[in-house]
Amino acid sequence: MAWLDALRGYAALTVVLFHLSPQMIGIDRHMAIMRQIDFGKYGVLLFFLVSGYVIPMSLERHGSLRRFWTGRLLRIYPAYLATIALVALLVTAGLMRWPGSLRAETVTGVLAHASMTPDLAGLRGVVRVFWTLSYEMVFYLIVTGLHAWRLHRLSAWWAGGLALVALLAGPHLPNDLLGGTFARRRVLAGVLLIVLALVVLACLKERFTKGAGVLGLAVVFVPALNGHPTANSTATSSQQALTFLAVMFAGTVVHRWQRGHIGRFAALTALTMVTLGLLGSQRTYATTAALAATFLFAYAIRNRTMPLVLSWLGRISYSLYLLHVVLLFLMLRLVPELGTQPAPVRLLAGFTYLTAAIGLAWLSYRMVELPAQKLARAIAEGSSARPITATQRVLAGTGRGENQRRSV
Repeated sequence: MAWLDALRGYAALTVVLFHLSPQMIGIDRHMAIMRQIDFGKYGVLLFFLVSGYVIPMSLERHGSLRRFWTGRLLRIYPAYLATIALVALLVTAGLMRWPGSLRAETVTGVLAHASMTPDLAGLRGVVRVFWTLSYEMVFYLIVTGLHAWRLHRLSAWWAGGLALVALLAGPHLPNDLLGGTFARRRVLAGVLLIVLALVVLACLKERFTKGAGVLGLAVVFVPALNGHPTANSTATSSQQALTFLAVMFAGTVVHRWQRGHIGRFAALTALTMVTLGLLGSQRTYATTAALAATFLFAYAIRNRTMPLVLSWLGRISYSLYLLHVVLLFLMLRLVPELGTQPAPVRLLAGFTYLTAAIGLAWLSYRMVELPAQKLARAIAEGSSARPITATQRVLAGTGRGENQRRSV
């Protein structure tokens, strides 16, 4: 799936350049562009579309919820924890500070970070970009529930339904029902961690998976009722939070349509509803149009040879996404008020920063991500001799024959 790697690489580079741009072109120009098209949200929404396309494909390829969660946990947590460890080291050295919300609500912050859901708990992540991981985790839990109950072919209903709820009921949904107070945020962070632990444990043990599926599906109520519990949450409302999930399911709809699992009418209807939902919550036509055009273009040329640079960036995109803000903060300490410096200084600093960020991401990929991925494959191969479960039989039947399932 080289086109997905290339799209990831492009999205990661877009987010990095978006965060760098105030220092390169000045804050006024940056804000003027952002009022027309938000390249930060554009890059993140591209990531969400790719996740929505890949995650169901990954689940069906693994053939079991056990293998899926083994692969997911070893795919996302090692680099995530390594980033937190790097920040902790820099804080100890006096080069960084923990976000204020984490200092004020330390227990809640630890619980929320353990489940990768700080944004939904109303806290700033150790690294600001951690907010997107909250929605990734919610998506994993919902998809797990759908597969546990054999409802995974209903992607179009979820995409269109979430978008429709966001569009029609969004302005009336509560934004902080579950996390509007200190006590509620702590309880919510604890409950989310318990839910994640129970779902993962049930899937790894391959027992009580339907009960775990109910818990996974129930998590949808958190962004629906608590999308913006505090000013530290990046999502501006529950309406926008639901739209983020709808975008992920839109990626799943494209995957289902491509595989012939759903018809053209259902797919187009769902994708149209998601587009309308985006316009209703984002209120930036250019961002939505650019998002749709980019994904459709990448999909249209998916069978062509992708630029090697973008494919390589796609492989290190997760580490690049997590680490680039940390390096940007350090650069601004080394070169204070960089945005007011002469152009040659800004260009040199920008080039040095990009080189360092990509280099550090590559190092993280080689030393952290790859070993974890190899471990996940070893665990999967070690479990291949296990008897086939009912869940595996269901998931194995989602393709059109064994050869096609393997090709996914």
